[in-house]
Amino acid sequence: VQLQASGGGLVQAGDSLRLSCVASGRSFSSYGMGWFRQAPRKEREFVSQVTWSGGNQNYADSVKGRFTISRDNAKNTVYLQMNSLKPEDTAVYYCAASREFASSRPSDYVYWGQGTQVTVSS
Repeated sequence: VQLQASGGGLVQAGDSLRLSCVASGRSFSSYGMGWFRQAPRKEREFVSQVTWSGGNQNYADSVKGRFTISRDNAKNTVYLQMNSLKPEDTAVYYCAASREFASSRPSDYVYWGQGTQVTVSS
């Protein structure tokens, strides 16, 4: 599975962005999908995760209520809708695919996209 993330950019605090991650391959719908982010000089951290069917989602406390993850298996795409963005959301955002049902651990993800930069100015 190859993953291609897009949709990042430079926005102001309070704005919204929608990230997309398109997967190649026929088995997309069998993977749990996650979004992670990494800010400069910080470790990669979990943002959100959705199960293979889209029926269950999990979020980091820092984004709960502001971000929404979804997926369209017919389009091999997972989305991250980010609202009410804050400067502390600034990071490179990565999508990833996991064979686990639901995981927030980077080590459970076997395929990673290249990342898309999100910068939120105050």
